[in-house]
Amino acid sequence: MANKTDQRPAKLSVYLYIPNIVGYMRVLLNCIAFAVCFSNKTLFSLLYFFSFCCDAVDGWCARKFNQVSTFGAVLDMVTDRVSTACLLVILSQIYMPSLAFLSLLALDIASHWLQMYSTFLSGKTSHKDVKDSTSWLFKLYYGNRMFMGYCCVSCEVLYIILLLIAKNQTENLMNVVVDALMQYSPLSLLLALSIFGWSIKQIINVIQMKTAADVCVLYDIEKQHKP
Repeated sequence: MANKTDQRPAKLSVYLYIPNIVGYMRVLLNCIAFAVCFSNKTLFSLLYFFSFCCDAVDGWCARKFNQVSTFGAVLDMVTDRVSTACLLVILSQIYMPSLAFLSLLALDIASHWLQMYSTFLSGKTSHKDVKDSTSWLFKLYYGNRMFMGYCCVSCEVLYIILLLIAKNQTENLMNVVVDALMQYSPLSLLLALSIFGWSIKQIINVIQMKTAADVCVLYDIEKQHKP
C-alpha cells in the first residue's frame, strides 16, 4: 500500500507541470497587458494576443509530456474566461451601447460554466466530449481543432481591433464597425473575417448553454425518480 502511495506524483509536482507553468506565464502576461491597456494599446494587443496563443502551447505541452491535469484544464479555462471578460468590460466603457459587451460577457461565462458543471454531472473527463450532442455545429466545433481555433481567434482578434480603432470614449459601436468595413483595406478584410468567426462562436455559446442546461435538468429528473 505504501509503495502505491509513493508512486503518486507529489502535489507540488502537479503545480509545476510544464503546461501549468505556461498557464502561470499567461496570467502574468495578461496582468501586464491590462496594466497598460489605456496608456499603450499596441503593447496591450501584443501581450494579450501572445498570452492567447500560449493557450495552444500549454495544450500541446500537456499532451507531449503526458502532463494532462484537471488543475491545468481549470487554470486554462479560468484564464481564458477572465481575460476575455476583462477586455469586454473595457470595451463596454468605450463603446455604446455598453450592454452589448456585458451581454457577451454573461453569455461567455454562463455557457462555459454550465458546460463544465454538466461535464462533471455526466461523468465525462473533458468538457470537449460532445459526441452525444444532437447539434452538428456543436460537434464540429469541439471535434475540429482548426474550426475551433478559427472561431476562438476571431473573437479575440475582433475585440482587439475594436480596442485599437476606438478614437474616443462613448463611440457608437455600429458606426465604428461600418466605417472600418467600408475602408476596403486589409484591416477591413480582417475585421470581416473576425466578425464571421465571432458570430459562429456566439451561436455555439448559446447551443452550449442550452445543451448543458438540459443535462442539469435531466440529472435532476433522474435524481427525483430514484427510489
